[in-house]
Amino acid sequence: MSVLRRRRAPLFAAIVATVVTYAISSAVQASAADRESATVGPGHVTVVVDMEHSRFVPDRLRVREGTVVTFEVVNHDPIHHEFVLGDDDVHRAHERGSELLHPPVPGEVSTGPNEAGMTFYAFEEPGTIQFACHLPGHAEYGMTGEVEVVPSP
Repeated sequence: MSVLRRRRAPLFAAIVATVVTYAISSAVQASAADRESATVGPGHVTVVVDMEHSRFVPDRLRVREGTVVTFEVVNHDPIHHEFVLGDDDVHRAHERGSELLHPPVPGEVSTGPNEAGMTFYAFEEPGTIQFACHLPGHAEYGMTGEVEVVPSP
């Protein structure tokens, strides 16, 4: 009987480890999904946007009208990126340009490889506002996102 128990012990330990790993990964995925679907504001809030593998994380954000968001933009890639948030006119202007650096303008920041930057934006009315990296080929690769601005309660 003790030989049988010794053989079952590694199997039991492996099953427990698998269940625990699954439970932890499910909780992490749920909390990440909760963060992405959470609505921030009103008032002044800070949001960290990571740039990794030429993607924005998060690439979607929900904000209450009347919120000023400070965006801390962290570039984890070995190449330049930019974070440009604004209306269609802003994006059209940047699609035609190819500047690596931008002067300090609300909603715009450039980052060098493995650097960070900061910008802010006041969300004043409901709607959807796009953000993107317009350096050559980046938006086409999928380096885009959006902010949904919802009415304050």
